[in-house]
Amino acid sequence: MATYKNTRLFGGALVCDLPTNFADVSTLRQVPDNQEVWIDKDGFTSIIVEITERVGGPGSGAEIDGAALTTHLEDLVGEDLDSVKVWNTTPTLFTRLDEDIPAYTLIATQTPKSGVSGGSAPDFTAIILTLVRLEHVKTDILITINVPHIRGEYDEEDVDLELGKQGKLIGDAVDHASRIWETFRVKDWKLFSEI
Repeated sequence: MATYKNTRLFGGALVCDLPTNFADVSTLRQVPDNQEVWIDKDGFTSIIVEITERVGGPGSGAEIDGAALTTHLEDLVGEDLDSVKVWNTTPTLFTRLDEDIPAYTLIATQTPKSGVSGGSAPDFTAIILTLVRLEHVKTDILITINVPHIRGEYDEEDVDLELGKQGKLIGDAVDHASRIWETFRVKDWKLFSEI
């Protein structure tokens, strides 16, 4: 069972609980100003919180927000979109945000193109992407948990998303996402006018 600590993001303007065994990547290398990146010290999973300009037209709803989620996923995976399979998309409730702020989460997998695998390339990477739509400040917040599955580092028998078998790595990532949804809050709204 993972342990968590309340973590200040973007100088404390945002806060949420992150796993205690995750390290702030900015202490190791440069990270863009609009991102906070945390990586598992004991594995390969990363958590990225990114502030981006809001995409899509005004208003909210399944169609508008679903299109925005697709746009962000396409930006995330770039030209490798054909190697991505989305398993589910669901509205997401953030306990400490106003309930009228729409949020959605998708779970997807990305499989490297053939010929790319080998060495330490993952068999596939699970992606848990949560989108928070802050229309009043023209901002989207993306919370992405990337879970590379590298041969020998996970039990292949435990993972079959078509059968609903997530395995330990994805299960842990879902737990991390759930904890973020429960604890994420905005402490300083001025952040969104600065980035």
